[in-house]
Amino acid sequence: MITVSSIRAMNDKQLFLDLVLQNQGIIYKICKVYRHSHEDQEDLFQEIVYQLWKSFGQFQGRSKITTWMYRIGVNTAIADFRKPSIKQTTLEDSIQFEATLESDSEKTEELYKAIRKLNESDRAVLSAYFEDLSYSEIGQVLGISENSVGIRLTRIKKKLKAILNL
Repeated sequence: MITVSSIRAMNDKQLFLDLVLQNQGIIYKICKVYRHSHEDQEDLFQEIVYQLWKSFGQFQGRSKITTWMYRIGVNTAIADFRKPSIKQTTLEDSIQFEATLESDSEKTEELYKAIRKLNESDRAVLSAYFEDLSYSEIGQVLGISENSVGIRLTRIKKKLKAILNL
């Protein structure tokens, strides 16, 4: 387990790189939930890593490092999502997106499409749940009570069933 003292004792850059490599799955899942195209997912991944690096020195060890990373990732995804952007789709982008869809199972992609139809806060709760964070940890990340997490997850599951026509 990584502690605040071990963070200070080790080389910050190497420790940061190790943490990102060990926990890149968290970042990839956030990107997949918040972005449609592969290119946008890659851009968001880079932005999240950048924001993690900027905040790395401020990590105080009050939560697990994965919880902290998740919180930074979701906040970055939401903040970045609100920025106005010009959408340009090229033939190359379309081909790359289709290749991505072919590499994922159809059901997985259908689930991600349904999740993207949820509002931002519901997506944040659900993606934290997919990361196997406890209700308490999800509550810490999102600033809500443990009980609210359970209630919201139940409602989100009902919404997803309706979207997926299950």
